[in-house]
Amino acid sequence: MRLDGKTAIVTGGASGFGAGIVRKFIAEGARVMVADINAAGAQAMAADMGDQAVAFGVDLTQGDQVKAMADTAFETFGGLDILVNNAGITHLPAPMEDVSEEDFDRVLAVNVKSVYLTAKYIVPHMKNRSSGAILNVASTAGVSPRPNLNWYNCSKGWMITATRTMAVELAPSGIRVNAINPVAGETPLLKSFMGEDTPEIRAKFLATIPLGRFSTPEDMGAVSCFLCSDEASMVTGVCMEVDGGRCI
Repeated sequence: MRLDGKTAIVTGGASGFGAGIVRKFIAEGARVMVADINAAGAQAMAADMGDQAVAFGVDLTQGDQVKAMADTAFETFGGLDILVNNAGITHLPAPMEDVSEEDFDRVLAVNVKSVYLTAKYIVPHMKNRSSGAILNVASTAGVSPRPNLNWYNCSKGWMITATRTMAVELAPSGIRVNAINPVAGETPLLKSFMGEDTPEIRAKFLATIPLGRFSTPEDMGAVSCFLCSDEASMVTGVCMEVDGGRCI
């Protein structure tokens, strides 16, 4: 029960890596807000998790909705200990100049602006409490980028730099900030990363991962739990590859 008594928001918590993080946090004693643009999915996830979970439908690119999410969490839990910025999207694989302006704007809004907005409305609360843990779900794409995912790669590189600068700035306030860098995983985004899901393309992806498998939601939950727990009280500014050796 490493998170016993802790409270958390997990964005994009209704599916994929976010759902794995929600399940692990609740198993370790936390109360969790499952925040997702898929409000029905968030409700279903929270119902499956029982009394320790609440759902909140939110578009994380809209400041008024992020503020409402934060205020609801503060009121529901009486305070917030942990924020997991997990929500993310990608564009389909394409040469950088062929990605539409609409897709570019959407990737940057969800993957970048959302981190700014959650910080804007949650960091002041954590500063007032002189404690808190923020975890950003970045990607190996920000460390060792693949071709044809250029603007997604850039958004995750931004998140890695944001994690480090947030860690330095917020450390005097007692707030730790870390990131995890998963490799492609068995999530709803996998098909988007690959362009199409065929045995041949899967084999090509897996050939780049020394451990020979994709990341799983359970992998992300386990590492996230450690980084957000008091066991990691001396860990901040770390961007940890959880990638089966992909970035070696």
